[in-house]
Parts: sequence; C-alpha cells; structure tokens
Amino acid sequence: MFFLVYVSSSVGLFSEPELTDILEKARENNAKLDITGMLLYKDGNFMQVLEGEEQTVRALYAKIATDPRHRGLIVILQGPQQERQFSDWSMGFRDLKSVDLLSTPGYSEFLNILLTGEEFSSEPARLRSCY
Repeated sequence: MFFLVYVSSSVGLFSEPELTDILEKARENNAKLDITGMLLYKDGNFMQVLEGEEQTVRALYAKIATDPRHRGLIVILQGPQQERQFSDWSMGFRDLKSVDLLSTPGYSEFLNILLTGEEFSSEPARLRSCY
C-alpha cells in the first residue's frame, strides 16, 4: 500500500455545489481505481491524501496536477504504509469553512492552519495528526 499527500491552491474560490461536484466525481473515479483517501478544502486551499497501489496513486496524482482549477501543488508526504487509513470510503471530504465544524467528531485545531506547503515543510510529520 502506498500513500501520497499534497496541498494546492485553487485559482478561485469554489462554491458548495462545485465542491460537491468534485467530491462526487472523485468518489466515482477513485472507486474504479481502488484508491481511497481524504480531501480537505479551506479558503481556496486543498489538502488531499491518496492511498492505493503505488503506480495507480502516482498516475492519479499526475492527472490531478494537470487540472487547471488549482496550482502550486506540493507533495508533503509519500511512501509505503501497512494498511489503508481511509478504507471505509473512496474519498472523504470536509469543507473546513463549514459552520458545523466545531461540532464535528474528531475536530482538531490543526485543521485551522492554512493548507499550504510552508506550514508543513519544516515538520511534515505533523500532517499525520490530522488523520
């Protein structure tokens, strides 16, 4: 099992319907590829965890990197892992600007920092604390 975590910035802010559309397409495509993961969005920034067979994960990341809706992709962590961390769904999603966030089980203040590379480059292992 292989995982890859990246962050990126959208070229514009996404509406809730646009985010829902991204989620639905990701779930459908990732289920076909046997890829699981997590997608976080906050203030125009994304963080995504992809996990599955290494070649498949790398190929999906390469495709994602060409999507013109975002830029500045930075791989934060990648490597082998014993088992899936997100085996119950093909793609989890949370809009980190949601008003219901504080009442969400498992909420962490960690998720309030900007989803950009600077926050993680000095201490990338901190990322694991969000999942």
